[in-house]
Amino acid sequence: MSGGSRFGEKVLPSRAMSDDLTTLVTGLAERAKEAARVLATASTEKKDAVLRRAAEALRGEPGDRVLEANARDMVAAADMGLSKAMLDRLKLDRERLDGVADGVDQVASLPDPVGSVVEERVLDNGLRVSKMRAPLGLIGIIYESRPNVTADAASLCLKSGNAVLLRGGKEAFNSNTAIAEIFTEALKAEGLPPESVTLLPTTDRQATLVMIGLDGIVDMVIPRGGEGLIRFVAEHARVPVIQHYKGVCHVFVDRSANHDMALDIALNAKVQRPGVCNSMETLLVDESIAPTFLPKLGAAMSAEGVEIRADDRAASHLNGVKRASDEDWDTEYLDLILNVGVVDGIDDALKHVAKHGSNHTEAIVTKDEVNANRWLREVDASLVLVNASTRFNDGFALGLGAEIGISTTKLHAYGPMGLAELCTLKWVGQGEGQVRQ
Repeated sequence: MSGGSRFGEKVLPSRAMSDDLTTLVTGLAERAKEAARVLATASTEKKDAVLRRAAEALRGEPGDRVLEANARDMVAAADMGLSKAMLDRLKLDRERLDGVADGVDQVASLPDPVGSVVEERVLDNGLRVSKMRAPLGLIGIIYESRPNVTADAASLCLKSGNAVLLRGGKEAFNSNTAIAEIFTEALKAEGLPPESVTLLPTTDRQATLVMIGLDGIVDMVIPRGGEGLIRFVAEHARVPVIQHYKGVCHVFVDRSANHDMALDIALNAKVQRPGVCNSMETLLVDESIAPTFLPKLGAAMSAEGVEIRADDRAASHLNGVKRASDEDWDTEYLDLILNVGVVDGIDDALKHVAKHGSNHTEAIVTKDEVNANRWLREVDASLVLVNASTRFNDGFALGLGAEIGISTTKLHAYGPMGLAELCTLKWVGQGEGQVRQ
């Protein structure tokens, strides 16, 4: 479990949740489901108008109210003893909130996936068949700390014709409420059902159990947060779940790598935002360059306050570092802690990633085209990179607009989930009186 998740232990149904809470959550979900049917046929122009209006509000006086609400959440979260990484995820300032607004605007500028045809052919009998993207319906999002998820989820679900049922953590309740209100007001102003964006108005943890048990109402659930939360949802849900347990991301510095490039990539992958799932947790270095590269790396990481945990071979080239335990190689730190290991070439690196990776993001730094191509083909991860930072596994960075999550389970999506991944594909047939013979 990472990031101080509150969902490590099982929460069992109880009498206390069976009546009032079940009625509340089920009623809100049913109204959101009705809104989803309206939203599924809304025009692109209408959906984009909602998003533009919401983005404008985030930059204006309603956005100031979001920052005031976030300040209250930050004080309460500090009193709760949340980790630095969780506090960083929770914090909003004007720059970050403007970035959230930019993400909403970017989603508005993207092509509408609803109704797009991705495959088409004409059968021998003249029947024209195709696959068309269609909304999933009502999507549930369960998340911790990050209030930006409220805006990301609302914008992506609205643009893809889905309604969204939001269950945020108690540490961000005020921030989430203020952001959700911006979207519901924008929906009202454009004549669309405000229930299309519904935030559960409770911090009761039992509400999560009710929500993920609404088979036939909620079409899919996406949990975003620590490993404990995601495993809790996956174990208890009666609806389909998109899973992403953790991000144990690697950078492998090949023997042919440009050392300056490798150092820049490693620093960006570890230091820029250590509390996010696409940050690097383990650096692997080819044994032939370890004596020259690792001292540079150690000095640079030390200057940034990074604690290094190394295997024996790496430690011999680094001063005063801790030895990595067996558990460290499988740990998502979400903090300024880095595992460093020395490997015997690309085969050894590939074996390490296969054993300890989490199907999230894996990068190689190399000038060797053969090794680069092997890395791309042989590594099983939702994003595989050559000569680039792991920080690029992000919907905004990859041009998808704000993502709703990163799937590492391959069904029905693998990697950042943007607009296309929030749609299903339905078969469409157009004929001229054909009958089955």
